[in-house]
Amino acid sequence: MTQRIALDVHAHLIPVGAPLASAPGVSWDEATEKLVIDGHSIGIKALFHPETLIAWMDEQSVERAWISAPPPTYRPGLDAVQAEAWAQLLNDGLAAIAAAHPDRLAPLFHLPVAHPELAARIVRERSAGAEARFSMPTGEPGLMLSDASYAPLWQALDEVSAFVFLHPGEGCDGRLDPFYLHNLLGNPSETAVAAGHLVFAGILDRHPRITICLAHAGGTVPAVAGRWQRGFGTGRPGVDTTVEAPAKALRRFCVDCIAHDDTLLDLAASVFGEERIVFGSDWPFPMGVIKPHEQLAGLSESRRRAIFCDNPTKLMG
Repeated sequence: MTQRIALDVHAHLIPVGAPLASAPGVSWDEATEKLVIDGHSIGIKALFHPETLIAWMDEQSVERAWISAPPPTYRPGLDAVQAEAWAQLLNDGLAAIAAAHPDRLAPLFHLPVAHPELAARIVRERSAGAEARFSMPTGEPGLMLSDASYAPLWQALDEVSAFVFLHPGEGCDGRLDPFYLHNLLGNPSETAVAAGHLVFAGILDRHPRITICLAHAGGTVPAVAGRWQRGFGTGRPGVDTTVEAPAKALRRFCVDCIAHDDTLLDLAASVFGEERIVFGSDWPFPMGVIKPHEQLAGLSESRRRAIFCDNPTKLMG
């Protein structure tokens, strides 16, 4: 009998249709299912079909999924007015998809990271009478999550005990153009940059009711966690040693299981805590864990049970 998976925290959908297509810079051809956002054509059509996600969930014994919009929809560079309109289209669309499948899907509402005061307002509005769950890009070029301008956002998230799925967006380093390196190297590195700002600024220590989940098993964070602790312990220039030490702060995060290597999941468990790893698929992207019962077959029975069931059940309360 296939082991059940209680929750997938990392599944993507795009709510296509007339409202989304009305946004400047966006076009949607219903007949060909071609979505173009700021000149970028979205090629994976499964992103437009919640029923395809549900069918995959049935096949893989996944009971529930928290759905979020994928990186092609992040649209860095929008001004505050444009970002507010775009976020409302995405979030209303995700909510409508989830409402059509209330027993299987729930939305992670998109937070426009470039506009922290707007993001804080979205937190307050979307949390009223609902579970406080959100998805946020790790950042955009030149933006740092440790900046004081983000204080209202962290405060708003803390007040509602929010879950925040932190997902890397598209990088801007031209050296990563060859070899698919924006994904293979840029994504995990971007996650580490974001986590580093949160750790060394003491943000999660000051706002302990926020649960931040890092995509892709924490990216490169597990590999550099020891170095962060050494830098803290030796008082390197610019490191505030009055905040919580990295080794302790990192155990405030949770991470999904998308490491693609059992030994790396061992490392992630040692850094974040065995109970802090939850199931994420990155559906429908090929870089995800699309066949979890095959891809994670090398894990011990107890670890699979923790990732598939025990840990996400605690996350759902």
